[in-house]
Amino acid sequence: MAVDKKQQDKISDIGKFDFLKASKIFAAVSFALTFASIVVIMIDGFNYGIDFAGGTEVQVQFQSEVEAGRVRKFAESMGYTNAQVQSLGENNEYLIRLESVEGANDKETNKLLNAMIAKVTEGLKTSFTSEGALVRRVDSVGPQVGSELKRNGLLAVFYSLLMILIYVGLRFDYKYAPGAVFCLFHDAIITLGIFSLFGREVNVQTMAAVLTIIGYSLNDTIVTFDRIRENTVTYRDNTFTFIINRSLNDVLSRTLLTSVTTMIAVAAMYILAGGVIQDFAFTLGIGVIVGTYSSIYVASPLVLLVDRLQKSKAAA
Repeated sequence: MAVDKKQQDKISDIGKFDFLKASKIFAAVSFALTFASIVVIMIDGFNYGIDFAGGTEVQVQFQSEVEAGRVRKFAESMGYTNAQVQSLGENNEYLIRLESVEGANDKETNKLLNAMIAKVTEGLKTSFTSEGALVRRVDSVGPQVGSELKRNGLLAVFYSLLMILIYVGLRFDYKYAPGAVFCLFHDAIITLGIFSLFGREVNVQTMAAVLTIIGYSLNDTIVTFDRIRENTVTYRDNTFTFIINRSLNDVLSRTLLTSVTTMIAVAAMYILAGGVIQDFAFTLGIGVIVGTYSSIYVASPLVLLVDRLQKSKAAA
């Protein structure tokens, strides 16, 4: 049923925020952030973990505090000058990353790898006798396996975006699909750009978090699109700009409540957990913030832009 002017004024009072008023400003901000993220990724690249780069990762825990410098000196004394040492929480647990070793064949590679692991684990127990060194885990990934995992991770993101484009186009209308897909691309690129900027490790868990972000952001966007589609019928005598703005106000409380409760869980994981769980939580935290922003200021304005382009094309 159409809404007359008196009812529209009342509705306008309920929808207090004019989100589309500053859409051009936020479009410029989003473009700048996306472009900057791509530039940072191209210049600095990623700090790939052993999942993608290959190598050996040794997690060691000491019964008393040990400075990171001592652990680095230990790695250098073992002959591994390019080893990376990362503290996990307190100064009593570290992650030592060693470069991959390659032999003439698989048998020789396995022999060299086992010798390296034995050398490091025995060296830790000998060099840190009074500190009580305990090797908690050792993970090794070959360079070929790492390259395959990297390729599969990128393909997973690409196919996810492709299927989402098809899904949104079939469920709604093709004027909605570009906004949804660009929104997800925007979220993923900015998140990875922050990882590249701060040199944080990119591994399988990071890619899993990026795919989780894509799903989270899409869910929020779909809820907004559903409300736009419903309001298109309810307020069919109003402009499409009014309908989108009204829809954003309708779902605002739901969006904020979902984001805040998710951030509480993510913050708990980041503060209380460590290692890969903390990295996973860090990725999700960025994704929730960027995803909430993009569902309001990226996806919906793009729907309005595509609608105007379609109308201009039809009128020409």
